[in-house]
Amino acid sequence: MRERLPCEFFLIRYVPDVVKGEFTNIGVVLREAGVAGEVRAVVRFTRDWSRVRCIDPEADVALFEGLEGEIAERLRAGAKDPKPVMTVLEDTLSNSLQMTEARACLAESMPAELDQLMTMYVEPLKVKVERRRTGRAAIAGAMRLQFERAGVWGLMRKRIAAAMYTSAGDPMKIDCGYRPNGVIRMFHAVSLDGDVEAAKGLAYSAPRLLEGVARVEGATLELSAVVEALRTVSGEELEEEATERYRFGVEAMEREQIRVITVNDLVRAAETAKAELRV
Repeated sequence: MRERLPCEFFLIRYVPDVVKGEFTNIGVVLREAGVAGEVRAVVRFTRDWSRVRCIDPEADVALFEGLEGEIAERLRAGAKDPKPVMTVLEDTLSNSLQMTEARACLAESMPAELDQLMTMYVEPLKVKVERRRTGRAAIAGAMRLQFERAGVWGLMRKRIAAAMYTSAGDPMKIDCGYRPNGVIRMFHAVSLDGDVEAAKGLAYSAPRLLEGVARVEGATLELSAVVEALRTVSGEELEEEATERYRFGVEAMEREQIRVITVNDLVRAAETAKAELRV
């Protein structure tokens, strides 16, 4: 039987009103315990913010998602001795975000234990079967899942404002990205099931994004659109019409130097990110 790994974990809680003391767990920090030298430590926040919105409809979810990446980067930088990092996190979290005391656990593996802790302490109990996500939501979910499995999601930028590179007022937000060296890789979920307006919008923005990244970051942009596989596209139209619409969307993006990949290519993209970010 494989020997289990001694670990300890901390829950991160959202407490909108410290007087009332109501809270909901939004994330888990897991690290190895009793290990000399470099220590692994990982963090994951919830994907389902329904509990947070239930106790605080005006909660800044985007801020929490950004905090996940910040914590991951700090843990990575303090890998040799994460204890000071944990102290800094406790000091810098606002009163509305609190970290519990460490609790011991034995893990078969870090990813498996993190999954189990999220299920036990963070994710809402699924009382009824949820409606299957389709379209852009399904693609974005698959994209996050594969990057999480590769251990790089916490190191990536999320909801990247196009206005940083185009012009003020541009409402587009690119789903995620990272910078390995002189290249910035960005990924955006685009559904071609139903219509191709999203593909046309991304294609329209691409030239200014490419120019803006070169000007602001001094880097080359590789922009990838993640789409459904053609065989999964459905609708009331004839199969030929759906195929023509799908190909039109792909070609419109590729003409503007957008790399088009399907959800089936995400495993390879995530492994590339893992190698480039040296996880």
